Order: sequence, then structure tokens, then C-alpha cells
Amino acid sequence: MLRDYQIEMKTRLMEAWKAHRSVMVQMPTGTGKTHLLASVVSEFVSSAGSGVWLIAHRRELVAQMEETLAKYGIRREDTPVRVMAVQWLSRHWNEAGDAPGLIVIDEAHHALAASYTEMWKRYPAAKKLGVTATPCRLNRRGFTELFEVLVTSWSIAEFIEKGVLSVFDYVSIRPGSEEQRLIDGLEKRGADGDYQVKEMDAVLNRRPGIERLYRSVRQFASGKKGMVYAISIEHARRIAEYYSRRGVNAVAVDSKTPAMERKRMVEEFRHGKIEVLVNVDVFSEGFDCPDVEFVQLARPTLSLAKYLQQVGRGLRRSEGKEACMLIDNVGLYRIFGLPTQRWNWDAMFRGRMAGKGSLPGRMNCDASVTAFPVVERPAEAGGDLVMVMEHGRLLSSIREQALPDEKEQSLSCRLRAFVDKETGLWGLEKGDEMLPDASFKEVLSIKGRFAVGRLRNGCVRVLDDTGALVAEPGHCREVRFLKDDLLQVRHAGNSVSYVDLRNGRCYSVRPRVLRYGSIELLQVNRTYYSRTRQVYANTCGLPSSSIVWMGFYVKMYDGRVPSRCRRMEEGGFCCEPQVCLLEGDEERAYYLSGRLPDQSIVVMDEKGRYYHVEKGHGKRYVACNRPSDRSEGFDEAVALLRRQADERVEKRLREEKCEYERKRQRIISRSVEAVPFQIGVKWGLRTAERILIPPVYRRILHPVGGYCAYQDSSCQWGVLAVDGRIIIRARYMEVEIDRDGTARLTLVPGKMETVKLTD
Repeated sequence: MLRDYQIEMKTRLMEAWKAHRSVMVQMPTGTGKTHLLASVVSEFVSSAGSGVWLIAHRRELVAQMEETLAKYGIRREDTPVRVMAVQWLSRHWNEAGDAPGLIVIDEAHHALAASYTEMWKRYPAAKKLGVTATPCRLNRRGFTELFEVLVTSWSIAEFIEKGVLSVFDYVSIRPGSEEQRLIDGLEKRGADGDYQVKEMDAVLNRRPGIERLYRSVRQFASGKKGMVYAISIEHARRIAEYYSRRGVNAVAVDSKTPAMERKRMVEEFRHGKIEVLVNVDVFSEGFDCPDVEFVQLARPTLSLAKYLQQVGRGLRRSEGKEACMLIDNVGLYRIFGLPTQRWNWDAMFRGRMAGKGSLPGRMNCDASVTAFPVVERPAEAGGDLVMVMEHGRLLSSIREQALPDEKEQSLSCRLRAFVDKETGLWGLEKGDEMLPDASFKEVLSIKGRFAVGRLRNGCVRVLDDTGALVAEPGHCREVRFLKDDLLQVRHAGNSVSYVDLRNGRCYSVRPRVLRYGSIELLQVNRTYYSRTRQVYANTCGLPSSSIVWMGFYVKMYDGRVPSRCRRMEEGGFCCEPQVCLLEGDEERAYYLSGRLPDQSIVVMDEKGRYYHVEKGHGKRYVACNRPSDRSEGFDEAVALLRRQADERVEKRLREEKCEYERKRQRIISRSVEAVPFQIGVKWGLRTAERILIPPVYRRILHPVGGYCAYQDSSCQWGVLAVDGRIIIRARYMEVEIDRDGTARLTLVPGKMETVKLTD
């Protein structure tokens, strides 16, 4: 079953195919491109019935796609689906069979070779789909000769925030380090525009450099499973040999490794028999091993695609993996920034920008390319490495949305106006990219992501920084940006209206912005409006007390919830009709179906599709009103979700109980150092570091075995645990505690009880 973001990408792809025959899809490494591809193929075969070709540029990718398709029940012997390497196809056009109805290109950033162009010419009627994590080229050549439009997914930062990709720690070399000095001296370039391999190998494939690589792994990834990206075959073999001699089970894999031997090594790596795979561009693409715990970058590159493909091998999530350690021994961070940088994929797809990093000597500021505020600190005293980012700080930065292009835009990312000297008209640009559909007689105002311009016919348009139309106020006298992404428009008759720049909705009076956590609503008179792209308006007169922030969503009463929205029972009663806005979902509002025991919720969209929503994990499709099979039925899905929620609650309670017990035992272990203390007339219990029991009792005696006698009032004694919990309430004349945990309690003279103290 596809996850919610994969369903969204599939929907957007289908919409793009309505207007374009050839579409490229961008999704970061590790987010399930192949599974999306398999789902599209399965649906196409079922509906169209014509053949499908899946094309890859390496035999390993062919085998991987065949395995994934088999999981979806798509086998060559049963369906008109063929998986082929482009090298084979280019030599056997006449043996390929009937013309396909759909051609899918995996790792489509390679699709500029003559073989692909020939394929387009031979099969012009076929739909085309290209999938890649990096739609860019070093030489700035775009992809529009083959693909008409690019559909992009969330950024790497967003996938990390949603829990799809792993957080990471990042260390890199200092600007003045020996390694950086050697790399800065590389002058020769290969045919692809990247550093020349021969020169890199001559300069960096030396024992001191390999020793530095080993020290980095020993310091930051000792005992962990990882991958090393080397310069050349000889470099990879020397690294593997050096690591192995020092107790790290490492092997080198390259293009000359026999296929069976390579397969054996990969399987042993997956099962933990091999600790480190050292490779030369063999596993930059298509390699799937989620429990990779570190990636070591030992090969300088100017290629953004190569950088992201390599670090992406470590960003897949797996059970027990807290974070991935990225060890950058060649200073790629100073060329590209962190992997969480936001990239202008559309400009690279169209050939307006090169997929190339900026050399450190040509950058205004090292940190200017990174997507998050970076505070470098030495990773070790006197060492060559600095800690660039730690996973805890990374996650908090993402959640706070502390992105330079959202808070403090650098000049290179800011929206700017320019004049075309030939036409005299004004356009807009962002960095090296010129925005489409921006041709104005004058640009009236620019603020942040938005620009307002007047066309030659006098009409006013509002565009965002992608060139998309936000609003068309028409003929007006004046426009003015207000705070909170609102625009004030003064019309010819001096009337004023207001535009919500988040969705283009126009209001006759200035909206009041209400914030519930990270979600905003606009109040206009007595009506509340969402700021999602599809605007939701509540019933007029709803009291503000009916709008409730629930930690990751806002819910509000709405009697217009359609009857087709199935509502779950809570405590024997169906929940009242409510609408909710989800944290992080800027598209639409949803109908609330109900809440599960772990406080997660089930919601329905306007098409009758149900989603499970957990805090910090976004929404996940679970059911629909018209299921194609039983697993999509509402009752079955909710029953499964309830069981899973109950299990999560039980697990959380057990963990909380265990954590409480651990804390209590720590307190008890310190109780031998605890002494009674007095403030005023009241007594408490403390150690040298902290107060265990605040001074609220008439008297407290020295603890014995984790317990102490306390007096609440005159002649009224009881027993406390040293963590402050009352074990026996104060109602006895006298209390004596033995070290074996036995308490002798005197109620009245001559009447004694003996109690075994337990928690």
C-alpha cells in the first residue's frame, strides 16, 4: 500500500498526464520511487491493457525493479511488462516486441544519451515517465527535449520531519585542513565537467589521506555499518585493505568485481557479515539497504546529483537506527551545503541552472549555501574535522522552519525585478531563474515570496516566487503588502479589499489572524476561514470556544459534515460532526471521523478517502467509502487502527512505568546519602544535590532501606518512600522501620501491627 505522499505524487502525475505525454517525477533517494513506479505500472496495465517498458541504465537496477514489480504481482510471464537495460535495447530494437503504451525510465537524470532520444523517436505515441531524485546535470543541460514537465515532491527536510527519512549527524573537514588544501589545488576537469579522476587519484590516493579516512571512521562510526565512496578502483581497494588490517571488516566493490562476487558481498553486507562497503560509483543509485549507519565521502565532486545520491544511501530509516553519521572527508558541505538544502529543481530541469556546487573560494560565505543555521565546532581538539550538524539540532531546526529562504533570505534567493531592454517590460527572477508568465508594464511591489505587477492592459496580478498566479485584483489604484501574508487592494472607487496570499481568497474587510499552534485561521466578521489552498469557511456565528487546538490539529464543530463521513464511536457515542485542519497540511480541511485511544485521529477528505493522522507523522491513507477490496473498507481499517492504537498505548504505559521505576530506583540508591532538613517548623528530605521530599511535614526521620517515618500532626506517624510517595498514611502513635522492609506500627499502647512495606 502506498503512503500518503506517494498517493499524492501519483495523483499529481495522473493530472500531469492529462496535459502532457512525457512527465518527469522527482523524489529524494529513499522515499519509495520504485514502489510508486510499480503502482503506476500496475494501474496502467489493468486499465489500458497495453505493454509497459521499464528502462534502467544498469543491470543491478533491472534486477531490483523486477523484484519490486513481483511484489505487486507483476511478472513478465503473466503481464505485458518488460524490464530492460538501455544498453541491450539500443542493440536489439527489433527484438523488443510490440510498441509499448508506457515507457518508464528509472534514474531518469541519465536520460540524455542518444539511446533515449532514439526511443522517443521510435515510440512517439507512448506515454513516458521518468523518475529520479536529482533532475540536474553538471553541464546545465536541461531535460525538456525528452520530458515536458517536472513534478516535484517534498524536500529532504520535509521528509525528515515527517519521519520518512532519517535524521543525520554531519562532520566535515576544516577550511584550512591538509585535505581541503589538496582539494583546492585540483585544477583539471573531466569531460563531464567534474574533477578529473586521474588528478584526484594522484593527489588524494596516498597513505596519509587513507589514514585520515580511517581515523574519522574510528572516531565517529566505530562498530557501525557503512559505505565509503572512493575516487578510483585502486583507491577503493587501498581503503578496504587499510581498514581490514585494523580490524574493520571492509571490502571493495567496483565495476570489475564479478557479478556473482558482487552479489555475495552485498548480501553479506546486508546481513552484517561485512561492516563496510567501499565502492566507486557502484552504489550511488538504486542500492537499497536501510540500516546503513554511516556514509563516508572520500571522493571530491562538483556534481550535485552525485552528492545527493551518495548521502541518500544513509538517509533511509530502519528499526533501531537513531541517526545516520555523514563523514565528509572531502569538504562537499562547503560546496553544496547540507543535504537539507532546498534545491530549485525546476530551474535545473529546464536548463536554467546547473546541478553544480559553488567552489569554496568563490563563495561569499560558507554557511550561505546551507538550509539551516550552522555553528561549526571542532569535532576533536586539534583535529581536521568540525561538527557541522547534530541530529537533535537538525530536527529542531526543521520543526522551527528555520530556513534562510523563509526567514532571512539571502540575496541569491530573493525575488527581484529586472527590465527587458528589448521590450521595455519588467520581469521577475529568483537567483539564476527567470519566472514564467512575468511580463509587466511595471512591478508595483515585492515582499518575501510575492510580487505585484501591472500588465500592459492596466490589470494587476500577484505572483509567487515560482511564477504561479496567486490573485488578480484587476484594475486598482494601489496595493500594499501587510503582515501575515495579506495584501491590501484599493480600488478605483476608493473601496478596499484584502487578499490572503496563501490561497488568493479575497475579503471585503481586513481579516483577523488567529493562531492555534502552527495553524492559522482568518476571522472575517463572524465567520472563520482556513488558509489552506482549498479554502474552508465555517458556519457564521460559531463561538470561538468551539475551535480547539489538539496538539497537531485544530477541530471545530460543523453541522454540515456530510452523512457519507463515517463517524467512529468514542465511549459508546458517535463523535459530533466536526471539521479539522492538520498541522503541516496546506492543501485542505478534513472531516473528523474520530479519535483513537492513542490520540491519533481518522479524517475524511471530500472524495470519501480516509486517512490516519498521527502527531509528527502526517497523514496515511487507510480506507475509502467505495473500497476496491476488503482491506480498504472503513470498518476493517478502523478495527485494525484501534488494535494498533491499543498496542501503542500499552507500550507507552509500560515504557512510562519502566522509566518511572528507573527514576525511583535512582532516588532510592541515593537515599543512603539523604538526610532530614528543616525550614521553619517543617521538615523534608534531601541529598547534597537535590531535595527529595519538600519541607511540608511536622517531622521526618532518617531513611531506612528506601523508606522513612514521617509525622503529619501530633502523635500521627506514617511511612513515606524516599521519592515522596505516601506508603502508609499518618495515623499511628509510633513507627519503626527495619532494613528488611518491615514496619512495626503502634496504633495505641499495647496494640502493634507488623507490615511488609511494598510499593
